[in-house]
Amino acid sequence: MGFMLYLDTLLIPFSLFLTLGYHAYLWRTFKQRPSSTTIGLEKLRRKTWFQDIKQGDDKKGMLAVQSLRNTLMVTILAASIAILVNLALAAVTNNAYNASHLFNSVIFGSQSDRIYALKYGSASLFLLVSFLCSSMSVGFLIDANFLINAVSVDDCDRFSYDPYSYTQTIFERGFDLALVGNRMLCVTFPMLLWMFGPFPVALSSAALVWGLYEFDFKSAKQIH
Repeated sequence: MGFMLYLDTLLIPFSLFLTLGYHAYLWRTFKQRPSSTTIGLEKLRRKTWFQDIKQGDDKKGMLAVQSLRNTLMVTILAASIAILVNLALAAVTNNAYNASHLFNSVIFGSQSDRIYALKYGSASLFLLVSFLCSSMSVGFLIDANFLINAVSVDDCDRFSYDPYSYTQTIFERGFDLALVGNRMLCVTFPMLLWMFGPFPVALSSAALVWGLYEFDFKSAKQIH
């Protein structure tokens, strides 16, 4: 029974290491062989698609706005979910000590005050980072829409920089931040299960990594 009380110090770091290790492997593969990942293939296709757009062209600009609309909606939804879950978590935390007797079994791990603060604080931190990244992504994508429709490539001599390259940078930055926001939101859900003990965290982290691997690598092979 004494070993059960130390499950938090064993399974929680293992779960975080599993999730972070997978994303480190994904990042390395994306940098070395981008075509072998779904994220890399989507980035290459966005680059090709963006090169076909002529800034200042009304028809192409309208196509860009319509194409980015779904991405904006998904990003706004992710930001809304993150902040709503964070508010709900704050309410749960406020009443957690009153209901602590419901989780006094050893299978729920340690119930000390520090562990309680760490449980809800870590999940809240992940949610806030997800909300921040998603909110910034919305801003970058809106700016990209404006720049695509506002600046013409023929007017490059008016600027000291290349407006086309700047617009593409803003465009890609918006997608990158949206990806980070979505991934942080996904990582948050295993941490929310920590209130039920370290076992659900470990199992849900393993399931999350398996699901992300199927999306990031297996889907890329099917696209090829």
